[in-house]
Amino acid sequence: MEFISDMLLGLAALGAGIYCIVLSRRLQRFNRLESGMGGAIAVLSAQVDDMTRVLQNAQATASASAEQLSALTLRAEQGAERLELMLASLHDLPGAEGEARRHRVVRRRARGDLEGAE
Repeated sequence: MEFISDMLLGLAALGAGIYCIVLSRRLQRFNRLESGMGGAIAVLSAQVDDMTRVLQNAQATASASAEQLSALTLRAEQGAERLELMLASLHDLPGAEGEARRHRVVRRRARGDLEGAE
């Protein structure tokens, strides 16, 4: 019985050794930089770095645009306030309460029209 258990133990150790060799070869192929997963990870890492830089540039541009838009909005509000003040001051002018002056238009006939009318 002892011999059988030693044989089974030896076969199990041999199977574990073969399994370790197979796993080692798979891991080496997996980590190979040219064609394996290591290459894919390196490419993805470079792309993530590029995207991070692009995102930082976009955030900086958006921040600058937001500041510029805020300044323009403030300037437009100040202009609107001045326009409202000017419009209100127009109501204080004498004769501006709806009195519309009619301008008289005088049209002169050309000399040729006068001769033909007689």
